[in-house]
Amino acid sequence: MITTGALIHGQREKLLRFDGSEHPVALQLGGAEPDELARAARWGEQAGYDEINLNCGCPSERVQRGAFGACLMAEPDLVADCVRAMREVVSVPVTVKHRIGLDRDESYDFVVRFVDRVAQAGCRVFIVHARNAWLKGLSPKENREIPPLRYETVYRLKRDFPGLTIVINGGLRSHHEALAQLEHVDGVMLGRAACDDPWLLSSVDSLYYGAPDPFALRHEAIEGVRSYLSAQVSEGVSPRAVLRHLLGLFNGLPGARAWRRTLSDSAVLSAYGAATLDQALMRTLRT
Repeated sequence: MITTGALIHGQREKLLRFDGSEHPVALQLGGAEPDELARAARWGEQAGYDEINLNCGCPSERVQRGAFGACLMAEPDLVADCVRAMREVVSVPVTVKHRIGLDRDESYDFVVRFVDRVAQAGCRVFIVHARNAWLKGLSPKENREIPPLRYETVYRLKRDFPGLTIVINGGLRSHHEALAQLEHVDGVMLGRAACDDPWLLSSVDSLYYGAPDPFALRHEAIEGVRSYLSAQVSEGVSPRAVLRHLLGLFNGLPGARAWRRTLSDSAVLSAYGAATLDQALMRTLRT
C-alpha cells in the first residue's frame, strides 16, 4: 500500500519498483482525492501493475488523519468518485478492499449501500475483510483480531450481487478453511497467515489452479530467493527488507528458532548482507 501523497511528493520510481517475478501484482493506493488517485493509478499502470486497489479497510489512526482507509466507508459517494476517476485513466482493473462495517454498527444496510454505490461506479471486484473496523480504541493489530468475524455478511453480499467478484478476507489460517469459503464466494485473500507461514503459499498452484507447484522443498524456495536477494542488496536495499518475509519459513520444524534469530540479528545482517541467508541455513541445519 502506497499513499497518493508519497507518490506525488516522494521517490515515485523507487516506491513503484517491483520484480518481474511478482506478476500478477496489485498496487494498493491510500487516498481520498479523486484527481490524486487518478494520477497515482496512471503511474501504477505505467509501472506495470496488473491491478489498482483502493484501500477502504485500514483502521489505523494515522490513516484516519489522512481521511482515507476504513473511514472512507462512511462516504460511499466519494469512494465511487475515486473509483470512477481511476477507471477513466487506466485499463487495468480497479478494485476496492474494505470492511463490513464501522465501529459497533453491524447493520447489513451499511455495507450493502457502500458496495452498491461503488459498483455503480464500475468496480467489479470487492475484497471484503469480514470484520468491522473499530476506529477508536484499538490498534491495527487488535482490529485484525477483536472485532468479531461475520463471514455470513460476506456470503450475503455475494448472494445479493451475483455479478460482482467477492473475495473474502479475515481469520483464515489454512487451505482447508480457504477452500471451504469458495463454496460461498469467488476468492480468498490470505494475509497474516501467509506472513506467519510463507510455506503455506507453496501449494496454492496445485490446490486452486490445478498447476504444478513451483517448489517441493523449502530449500528449493530458498534457492529461488537467493538471486533476488543479491540483486536487491546490490541496489542498496537492506537485506532485512527481503529476509523478514522468510522468518516463518521453518515454523513448526526443528531449527525454526535458529532460522528466525539469524535472519533478525542486526549484527549478522550488517556483517554478512546477502550472505545472511547462508548463515541462517547453516545454523538451522546444525540444530
